[in-house]
Amino acid sequence: MRYTLFFLFVMSVIKTLPQKEISLYEGNIPNAIPCGKKEFSSAPGRINNITTPTLTVYLPAKTDSLSTAVIICPGGGYARLAIEHEGHEVAKRFNELGMAAFVLKYRIPNDTCMTNKEIVPLQDAQRAIQFVREKATEWKINPQKIGIMGFSAGGHLASTAGTHFTETTIDNPKQISLWPDFLILAYPVISFENNVHEGSRDNLIGKNASVEKIKYYSNEQQVTAQTPITFLVHAADDKTVPVQNSIDFFTALKKHN
Repeated sequence: MRYTLFFLFVMSVIKTLPQKEISLYEGNIPNAIPCGKKEFSSAPGRINNITTPTLTVYLPAKTDSLSTAVIICPGGGYARLAIEHEGHEVAKRFNELGMAAFVLKYRIPNDTCMTNKEIVPLQDAQRAIQFVREKATEWKINPQKIGIMGFSAGGHLASTAGTHFTETTIDNPKQISLWPDFLILAYPVISFENNVHEGSRDNLIGKNASVEKIKYYSNEQQVTAQTPITFLVHAADDKTVPVQNSIDFFTALKKHN
């Protein structure tokens, strides 16, 4: 039931322009430590041990200078990425609607491969926003219509990008805005304090995280008047991520108008 609400929307797929997977960073990957981990697929459409982040570009067959773009963050509990049905299939559907889409294969937090694993997914999300804005003219995208979408733990990442955008975690010499113009959150993990999806929390910040850190990554507590406009979708009977996560984020958004 948790997939029904949204995936009725993404079932039809049309022919798109050939997609291109590109490295997210030029040169050294920030926060990376050589660790010998090999990326592998634990099940069809799922990827584990991601240490080299990429962006797969999906451009619609017809586009213009007003084209909207969305960066898609698949879920997987910060343990893996469900990159097919929460990534590539969704990007193709956005193409059908005339929107550019980008599937973010962000790094999976891992203490042996990263100097500070908890900020690594946000680094990759901020770099994706920066990268798409840098390429906006080339890809015929309106740089003021670039949003970020996430499913489950990917929804936590997207909501983190929408609530922590003033804290730059990457090099940004051109001072490109890292603020997403909109958020789309599908059955998102939001809180690390209440109605918690423990796997996502433990994988990102550890089982013994401080009270301050738990609050910091409880994104319903980080909403301000500057948080982007947000679309939320969540099944009331979701047994994996409690719907209260979306309700609390919605309540916070309403509080801040």
